[in-house]
Amino acid sequence: MQITVVHHPLLQVKMSVLRDINTDCPTFRRVIGEVAMLLTFEAAKNIPLETHSVTTPLAETVGHSIKGTVNVIPILRAGLGFLEGVLSVLPEANVGPIGMARDEETLEPVEYYCKIPKDLDAYNIVVDPMLATGGSAVAAINQLKKRGLKNILFMCLVAAPEGVKRLNEAHPDVKIIAAALDDHLNEKGYIVPGLGDAGDRIFGTV
Repeated sequence: MQITVVHHPLLQVKMSVLRDINTDCPTFRRVIGEVAMLLTFEAAKNIPLETHSVTTPLAETVGHSIKGTVNVIPILRAGLGFLEGVLSVLPEANVGPIGMARDEETLEPVEYYCKIPKDLDAYNIVVDPMLATGGSAVAAINQLKKRGLKNILFMCLVAAPEGVKRLNEAHPDVKIIAAALDDHLNEKGYIVPGLGDAGDRIFGTV
């Protein structure tokens, strides 16, 4: 499986808070934003830079700035829980939400909303807390590529091996960044041990 799991002491502590069934909604929402912020440092490792001159109080030196455009693509609705944390690190990024819903007959994800920034050369970070079956992630990235976007990275909180495999097979060029790779999916498609439904815990709809 092609996935980068970020092993960091602070992430391990915060993941324990998110997994805890007793963590309330405001705390969950705050901590998931903090995790998103920490993961963004890893996700941004390959963002292209350009150099320019910077004058310090003592001398002139070489400075750096992001070259081109960065897009953050939250998959609705749970992906919105990552947005504040990502933008705290990349405030210059554009935001292009994409909505995916499951068709109750086919059980396949269907796009119902997509508003993506126009720059096709942008560096794109797709965010969704859970990579479970991989269906929504694959479908969302399919839609982005149909619109001409490339340089796509997928960032999540928790991944299941089944979802990683499906995303790797469908989009081998898309790197996956996660805070945890869990054991398996249960019969209802939830990640085990996981943390429950991230969207419900973010928005208080448990």
